[in-house]
Amino acid sequence: MDGFPVVLIVVAFVAIAVVAIYLSHQAAKKRREALAALAGSLGWSFDPGETPPWAEHNTFDCFERGHTRRVFNTLRGPLEIGGRRFEGLAGDYSYKVTSSNGKTTTTHTYRFSYLILRLPFLTPGLAIRHEGLLDKLAGAIGFDDIDFESSEFSRRFHVKSPDKRFAYDVVSPRMMEFLLAGRQCPGVSISGVLCCLTDGTGRWEPAEFTGKIGWAREFFGHWPEFLTRQLDERSGQGARA
Repeated sequence: MDGFPVVLIVVAFVAIAVVAIYLSHQAAKKRREALAALAGSLGWSFDPGETPPWAEHNTFDCFERGHTRRVFNTLRGPLEIGGRRFEGLAGDYSYKVTSSNGKTTTTHTYRFSYLILRLPFLTPGLAIRHEGLLDKLAGAIGFDDIDFESSEFSRRFHVKSPDKRFAYDVVSPRMMEFLLAGRQCPGVSISGVLCCLTDGTGRWEPAEFTGKIGWAREFFGHWPEFLTRQLDERSGQGARA
C-alpha cells in the first residue's frame, strides 16, 4: 500500500505527458493546415516536410547558427510588387545549440519563421533593423551605422550598407515615415538578389505570414522609381554581359 501513491503519481505524470504530446501534435497539425490554406490563397506551393536548408538560406547569418539545421512548412511562389515579379520562400526554421559545463551536456532547439524574396534586380547589401542594446554599445566604441537627417529614425533604427548612396536612396523620407509609422519592422537583410525578413526569434502565427508579405509589398513599394529603374538597367546589363 505504501507504494500505491507513488504509482498514482507516476501514472499522473505519464498521463500529463501523453496529453501534452497529443495537444502539441494537434497544434502542429492545425498550423500546417492553416499554412496550406494560406499558400493556396496566394497561389503558392506548400511542403510541410522537413529538409536541410535551401541554398537561399546560406546567404544570411541568422541561418548559420548552431547545428542540425532544418526547414519545414515551406511556402514558395511568385509575388508581384510594383509591376515586378518577386519569388517568395517562407516557412519555419530550426536549429540546435549544444552546451556543456564539463559534467553534463545540454541541447536546446530554437525555431523561428522567415520570408525570403528573390528580387528582380541585383542590389548592394543593406540591413535595416530596430536599434538594439548591442548596436548602441558598438556605436559607442566606433562601430557606427548610417545616420539620417531624422534623429528619431537614426535613434530607433540600425542601418548598414557598403554603399551609403544606395542606403540613402532606399531609406528616403517616405520610407522613414513608413518604418516609423508603427508597423513592426521584422528585420531586413538584403544581399545580392535576395532579401530576408526575420528577426531570427520566434515562430509566426499563420496570419503573421500574411502580415509579413504585406509588409514586404509596402517596403518595396516605397523604393523610389528612379532607383528601381536604375537597378533594372544594371541587372539587364549584367545579364547581357
